[in-house]
Amino acid sequence: MVKFNSPARFFSIKTNIILSQTDTTVGFLSQDAPKLSAVKSRPNTKPFIVVYKNFHALKKEHKRVPNSQKNRVRRSKKTTFIVKNHAFRVAEDVVDSSYLRQKEWTYSTSANESGKNFSRTFCEQKADIIIEDKRGLFEGQASKLYKINHKKIKRLR
Repeated sequence: MVKFNSPARFFSIKTNIILSQTDTTVGFLSQDAPKLSAVKSRPNTKPFIVVYKNFHALKKEHKRVPNSQKNRVRRSKKTTFIVKNHAFRVAEDVVDSSYLRQKEWTYSTSANESGKNFSRTFCEQKADIIIEDKRGLFEGQASKLYKINHKKIKRLR
């Protein structure tokens, strides 16, 4: 693969729905929460998980992580944290995509209708961009979910 420093072909696309295999399961990714809510047909008031591409991006955007829990957040894999009603996860890119590498963060949700199981036909109809590697798209286990503050940690899932 040849690497060079030039803007990606999709640099102007900001609000598309991407179907991709995430670190845990197949999911929809986007930086537009209302559009993601419309695709999933779920209420706009229900928040999404924000997935950061590395810990540095998390520190820039999400400054609420308690000092006593920063090491746990940095070292955890396939884990979602809730701090002051904001859900986030740090996930390295599992798919080698230049488009996803440019994004510091994205909203993430499972690729299915709200309350239903994974259906490839539904996902392909709703997604604007499909990123798939040799593993394909599969429904895996959901991430672990912890609610944390500066004194305690509680496992929710």
